[in-house]
Amino acid sequence: MKVEFYRHSLGSAEGQSVAHALEGLFLTAGPLTRKFEEKFAQYLNCQRVVGTYSCTTALFLCLKALEIGHGDEVITTPMTFIATANVILEAGAVPVFADVEDTTGNINAELIENAITAKTKAIIAVHLYGHLCDMKKINDIARRHGLFLIEDTAHCVEGERDGIRPGSFSDAACFSFYATKNMTSGEGGAVATNNESLAEKLILLRSHGMNKEAADRYNGKYRHWDMVCMGYKGNMFDIQAALLLPQIPELENKLKKRQEIFNKYVSVFSDMDGVEFPITLSGTKHACHLFTIWVNPDKRDDILNALQEEGIGVAVNYRPVHLLTYYRKTFGYKEESFPVAEMIGKRTISLPLYPNMGEDAVGKVIEAVQKSVR
Repeated sequence: MKVEFYRHSLGSAEGQSVAHALEGLFLTAGPLTRKFEEKFAQYLNCQRVVGTYSCTTALFLCLKALEIGHGDEVITTPMTFIATANVILEAGAVPVFADVEDTTGNINAELIENAITAKTKAIIAVHLYGHLCDMKKINDIARRHGLFLIEDTAHCVEGERDGIRPGSFSDAACFSFYATKNMTSGEGGAVATNNESLAEKLILLRSHGMNKEAADRYNGKYRHWDMVCMGYKGNMFDIQAALLLPQIPELENKLKKRQEIFNKYVSVFSDMDGVEFPITLSGTKHACHLFTIWVNPDKRDDILNALQEEGIGVAVNYRPVHLLTYYRKTFGYKEESFPVAEMIGKRTISLPLYPNMGEDAVGKVIEAVQKSVR
């Protein structure tokens, strides 16, 4: 029996939705994209959602819409996927890292102010594994220093902390619908915001700066368009939206299934020597996107290989960004720059966690971890 690291749970509802889209007029951004934006905004309790091709696109467009670029700095975490830092470079700005909490892996709000300079324009907070950052504290820092606050919510669609949900305490929250995410269209992304003018600017930027998208130009009589600003190509399209729409009503049901597995892992691994894992703070609704264990750094790769030999799919989320070759060469980062992130990066192993895992599969993962760590 092999347990894959991830298997999607798309089914007949998504298939029927895509078939319906193929029967319609629009394959690009059209009525289904707009319907998804409306439904997802309702789920998040945010005023606006703007669909994008990916979360990377969403983050980049937010930086451009907020006029962040050459000469600016953006503070973020080194414990994240490379896209979070790369989009800052793509916008022309410089990523500045702050180390992370040793309990959750999230950016340490206490260290953010130490990283602020006269060049700082924004903070990108990443909700790692599905656990929200301390948005109250980070929002307070951003407002006191006149900084924009963007959330990388790729792991945390369903998350909540102290009554705060993604998008409610920031200028914008960016979501991923990549193949392994809690809600997926293979590739896909979105920005949630309560800033109407920002949403309208994002719509311009995602379609080359054109003031009319395809659905506006070809619905009824032809309407001429104009290019009113420099833009990019980054819109969601109706086939993506068709895949996503049936999943919105199922988000909480699928979360419950992942929570059961998550809690089983917590119960077993809490009493296991040689294994630790990030904690879930009180007042937090964890989105349960990833379950990551932390093991002896000198034995991590051996345990990783042993789990694979037992038929368990695994991943490493993540090696810290600043120690990757490009960032070392470009910015001169060395080890001990951000020691907490580095230690997590050396210890981490992500285990299978998805709604359609059966009890036998969960049991096999647990047995394999116990055997491999011993």
